[in-house]
Amino acid sequence: MPGIVKKYIIPYLWITAASAIYALGFNWCFDPNHIGFGGITGVGQIVNHLLPWAPIGTVVIILNIPLFLVGWRLLGGHLLVSSLYAMFISSVFIDILNLLYTFEPMDPILACIFGGVIMGGTLGVVFLQGATTGGTDLLARLVKLKVSWLPMGRLLLIIDLVVIVCVAITFQNLYSALYGVVGLYIASVVMDGVLYGLDNAKVAYIISDKYEEILHIIVHDIDRGVTVLDGVGGYSGAEKKVLMVAFKQRQIVAIKQAVKQVDPTAFLIVCQAHEVLGDGFREYKQNEL
Repeated sequence: MPGIVKKYIIPYLWITAASAIYALGFNWCFDPNHIGFGGITGVGQIVNHLLPWAPIGTVVIILNIPLFLVGWRLLGGHLLVSSLYAMFISSVFIDILNLLYTFEPMDPILACIFGGVIMGGTLGVVFLQGATTGGTDLLARLVKLKVSWLPMGRLLLIIDLVVIVCVAITFQNLYSALYGVVGLYIASVVMDGVLYGLDNAKVAYIISDKYEEILHIIVHDIDRGVTVLDGVGGYSGAEKKVLMVAFKQRQIVAIKQAVKQVDPTAFLIVCQAHEVLGDGFREYKQNEL
């Protein structure tokens, strides 16, 4: 029973909460200001503008049907079921909130910033639960199967730009597109932060004649693994030992202090690392984002 709760119930609770906040962000920040958000939701804005009697959420559900039919063959059942739920519940929340309350337009810059943060963050949460909200989110997930090196937020940004331009043409407002691009960029950055930001790590390369003492401190006191590499000085031709250590962001001060206390003349290079997989970090999962 605990396994079922962890595998199914908790993820769907996260999806439900994220979808509700996603709908709030759209109804509060984007829709009343006629800011194109992109994706199928943006197409829903266009249809709703041309046909005011057609609710945006309902239009989104209808337009997603062919994408889900294609996705079912390519992605399999589990992802599609969770994505179908996320798409349906987020669309329903959009229509329900629109019926319950009409938000007044706000300053467009504030709408872009807060709307981008809210919707990007909630989309990231949905993706972390192994789902999408359908539309271009699902299309991006399909494309990512072929271009796995491209971050999800950047991929969505590319796909959604076309829709934003179409929204601006429909509203006959250039600023709608410009504000939409700003909001979409913020959303993509926040989304990538949610998906990958918590995995931030660093890699240090340490060159020192006292490498054994530094290695001992890092392994036993800081509790990080170290790989010893063989190096040769390009100018001196002298053989050197190079310590390579991957560590969490919070350990950077301890690493630098350990190196400089043992050998103030040590050569230390600290680099940003992205998606460190292995003992003490994340585990690889097939078809992850």
